[in-house]
Amino acid sequence: MEIDNLVSKNTPAWRFQTIISFLLSFILTISGILYMPADLWVKGFVLMGLIFTVGSSFTLAKTLRDDYEAHKLVNRIQSAKTEKILKDFEA
Repeated sequence: MEIDNLVSKNTPAWRFQTIISFLLSFILTISGILYMPADLWVKGFVLMGLIFTVGSSFTLAKTLRDDYEAHKLVNRIQSAKTEKILKDFEA
């Protein structure tokens, strides 16, 4: 099994689209907060909420991805052990 088959790769176009989408949504949301007709402390509170939400979203996505990758690795190891046992049994 080749290593390229084990690693899924995103295309440069997909990476570009996701980065631009994130930056655009973040900048437009911050602009909306800054131009919101409210006191400075209200704007600060909403901005703080936005920043914590974005940070925790990154953390959640990374945690879920890491759990998924670990589960894939465990399954690959178990499959390899099973194949070895079957080969040893057949021989």
